[in-house]
Amino acid sequence: MFDSLDDLLRKIRLGEDTSLELKAVVFRGDRVVQPRRDHLADEIAGMANTHDGVLVLGVDDKTREVLGIPVERLEAVERYVFEICNESIQPPVVFRTFRIELPDSTGMLQSLLKVEVPRSLFVHKSPGGYFHRQGSSCREMPPEVLARLFQQRSQARLIRFEEQAVPESTPADLDETLRRRFLAAPAEDEVARLKKMKLLTEDDAGETRATVAGVLMCSATPERWLPGAFIQAVRYRGNRQDSNYQVDALDITGPLDLQVRGALAFVRRNMRVAAWKDPARVEIPQFSIRAVFEAVVNAVAHRDYSIHGSKVRLFLFDNRMELFSPGPLPNTVTIESIALRQSTRNELITTLLARCPTEDPTGEIGRRFLMDKRGDGVPIILEESRRLSGHDPEYRLIDNAELLLTIYSAREPTENEPGEG
Repeated sequence: MFDSLDDLLRKIRLGEDTSLELKAVVFRGDRVVQPRRDHLADEIAGMANTHDGVLVLGVDDKTREVLGIPVERLEAVERYVFEICNESIQPPVVFRTFRIELPDSTGMLQSLLKVEVPRSLFVHKSPGGYFHRQGSSCREMPPEVLARLFQQRSQARLIRFEEQAVPESTPADLDETLRRRFLAAPAEDEVARLKKMKLLTEDDAGETRATVAGVLMCSATPERWLPGAFIQAVRYRGNRQDSNYQVDALDITGPLDLQVRGALAFVRRNMRVAAWKDPARVEIPQFSIRAVFEAVVNAVAHRDYSIHGSKVRLFLFDNRMELFSPGPLPNTVTIESIALRQSTRNELITTLLARCPTEDPTGEIGRRFLMDKRGDGVPIILEESRRLSGHDPEYRLIDNAELLLTIYSAREPTENEPGEG
């Protein structure tokens, strides 16, 4: 916002409003003492909760006089803003800083710090509570306003979270190769086609942005905008979660279909395979790859991406696999009905995954595309895992905020089945 320095200077002369906040900077020794940390956190969170905004540090908010910041102290002020946005506000606020120069009342150029704060996908809490901007003021939100904002920015909003515009993104952030796999044929107006598919949309200011689904499926780095949009995979030696017994670990990133393939590769690489002759060699894997496939696809397809920073976690132990998926069960599905009901939180993401091939040359997965949208996934997980282990997989909802699936390892070979390979 206010990319032209002339526009910014004119805006400063007009004074603060919903989109502009001005603050003088005061040091005591090497420390910034004004603006106060908690007060500035409230102002920044209020912007993120309301509308795209700009904070200019080094300008008196009452007189609108350009005071400046000593050049050698710009880095300290920038670090101060970083600490506030990442430590004093939950979830952390995305922002951009620019070191600029503007003339003071005498015409002398002064160094300032311009901080751009985009309207957020999330609702942010600062030390004083939940704030929004009303005109030039930052005010705590009344309960009814806060409830409405949570509704608008959660899975219950009229426009699904996956279809929301991602602040600061552009059409160019959708990788050309990744996005074109969803276009049936070359298009003269590719942007219009991508908007129709809801991979692009317009934000409140009329700017064309990538949607949440767009960055999840067509960006090589979706975690750049959604910090938890990846799979954390760990293999432990033994049966307990202990970093001292960590054998292998990998953060699996990229578009969601590549995350599924990466998770399968991780499991294949780390699971045991028992073997014996009967009379030919017979191999029994620790886990059914078909069940693991269905479980991982369900985790990335149905998790709640509106929960900031929460990631899918895949843990392998000697006796089991644990898969944590952020968010409660969608709609009215319960643990008891999960094998019988079909419901999705992310309709657009599941539709896109249904167009992504499994790349399964061995036929081990038994499906051409990642999703079939028939509701077969959970029954397959139950049947395949029960056949190998003799133990039913277990679904458990933790604090109504995270779904845990436990799949138990295959039964050990009997005494007449002599080996493990």
